[in-house]
Amino acid sequence: MHVSLRIQRFDPDRDTASHWVEYGLDVDPMARVLDLLHQVKWEQDSSLAFRRSCGHGICGSDAMMINGRNRLACKIRVDQLGRKISVAPLPGLPVVKDLVVDMDGFFAKYRSVHPFLVNDDPPPAQERRQSQAQRAVFDDTTKCILCGACTSSCPSFWARPGYVGPAAIVNAHRFIFDSRDQGGEERLQILADRDGVWRCRTIFNCVDACPRGINITRAILEVSAAIVEKSA
Repeated sequence: MHVSLRIQRFDPDRDTASHWVEYGLDVDPMARVLDLLHQVKWEQDSSLAFRRSCGHGICGSDAMMINGRNRLACKIRVDQLGRKISVAPLPGLPVVKDLVVDMDGFFAKYRSVHPFLVNDDPPPAQERRQSQAQRAVFDDTTKCILCGACTSSCPSFWARPGYVGPAAIVNAHRFIFDSRDQGGEERLQILADRDGVWRCRTIFNCVDACPRGINITRAILEVSAAIVEKSA
């Protein structure tokens, strides 16, 4: 199957703006976009820059805009896209080179919500137990792989880069509703900021973009409700 692969390219050493380059490829319909990028890099242009690691939808490193939607290059296939495929870096984030974006700001916001278990009680002899029902409350948000697809698909983030973003809120949710955690109130205070949960406009781009199928908008609304309940 012959496909036309258009890639948005940018090399800071020689370009003043990004531009599109088209590559013709003969590929298997079941090939993934990541396979196509490897084929271009190995056979046509070794200067092409992109991130990838596990290749199995777990590490989240190869998130990019594919045919106008944020996706993981290792999960979306040619037979799902057709003969014309376009690939661009994640929107709303500074481009380092080609498909590589600067994730420092993204991870700074992630760290700002204290995405770790806070519990000052003496450690128990074994694990800190919780029921299946208690686990179910936050199970969905444990699936985040920090690919950035949700945050970079969010119009609120495009309009106001200071917005903490869906990914950070999802990871805060994971601990706010964990029965073993004691740092929920502090996280709620952080997310009650003007650039916290109130920036969400429930557009659902984040839900569409999430490669793990997390109901991100629901998680944001649950955090918002917890803030309101706490302040009542």
